[in-house]
Amino acid sequence: MSNWSLLGRRVLAIGDSLAPLSRGPLFGAAMEVAGLDRLADLRPGMTDLILIDADSAEPAALAAAVATLADIPALPPTLFLGGHLPVGLVRALMRLPHADVVEAPYTNEQLQNAIYALLDQAAAQAPVASGHQSRCWTVLGAVGGAGATMLSIEIASALAAKSPRDSSVCLIDLHLADGACAAYLGATPAMGLAQFGPAAERMDAALLAAFASPVSKGLDLLACPRDPTAFSAISREAVLRILEIACDSYDHVVLDMPRHRHGWTLEALSGSDEVLVVSELTVPALLAARALSDEVEAAAALRPRIVLNRLASRMFGPAPSTAEAEKALQRKADGAISSDWEAAAASVNLGGAISQHRPKSKIVRDVGGLVDRLLAERGRRAPLAVPAASRAA
Repeated sequence: MSNWSLLGRRVLAIGDSLAPLSRGPLFGAAMEVAGLDRLADLRPGMTDLILIDADSAEPAALAAAVATLADIPALPPTLFLGGHLPVGLVRALMRLPHADVVEAPYTNEQLQNAIYALLDQAAAQAPVASGHQSRCWTVLGAVGGAGATMLSIEIASALAAKSPRDSSVCLIDLHLADGACAAYLGATPAMGLAQFGPAAERMDAALLAAFASPVSKGLDLLACPRDPTAFSAISREAVLRILEIACDSYDHVVLDMPRHRHGWTLEALSGSDEVLVVSELTVPALLAARALSDEVEAAAALRPRIVLNRLASRMFGPAPSTAEAEKALQRKADGAISSDWEAAAASVNLGGAISQHRPKSKIVRDVGGLVDRLLAERGRRAPLAVPAASRAA
């Protein structure tokens, strides 16, 4: 079995008899059922796959229509379904770059295998993208309410502001059951992984694009709708597939990661360039940050950075100083974000990043400095470890 998925793929089916396939082996595909004359209107990029019922039209007319397909640049894979094909149609078929025949009667599995084989063949001969490099940063809260989600959003927004490209940064909310990124940003969570079950493990870039919620120029959000069963319903392989495709599609990927471990946690951490552990300036939070950092370092073989959040002047309360905080951490802090409650509250209530509603906030300034320092250092991301079972034939 290949890595292809039909979820969200555009399929042009020639012949009314093929319509039931959309409820069976082609479930999840964006399927258009049309007559033979639809082939005359076909243009490059209009569809990802063509299915033709060889018994849907008079043989000579079908052969003539198929012969015209050979002149279309970047013709998508074409699969013929039916009994004995006439000689004229076979000749026309031989001129197509990626085509095959499934002889009736056929099973759903035979049809799917033929489709995936064609898609793999076409992908193998497609031009290979040259040298795309992405960087993946993971943000973890040492305790609940430390501000990790807010910092994930501000870091992703700061990265997007530095890029001239559209959709260059992807923020992924891995709080699958009850993530808050979409609510903070006033966006609609569209990553419905749970409803697709095991089929989500076969996701491709086209479906990922359908799941993405554009937030601002350069920034997309991947977030699941609220679902208390999501952590058990969404497989480890599906989550890792999401991360793999995102890292292939975007220049920067920012993960808002739950602090509690799941089946995919270690792979996601190991595949990150940077892991940022966010802590408040309270002794319990600092001790939790130290313990969490030690766990990450031992399990993922990389040293996380600790970011102190909500720094305020000592006159506002008995919070530890930075020096006292570092003593509790038993290591230097790698970043410090000032407290600006009014700016944070206004942005949450209005929907959007703080940099959008309060661009002069101290939070925006401090996050910008942190991002600049991280960008100045060379990335070290290893490929995400997607299990062989999800790629097996």
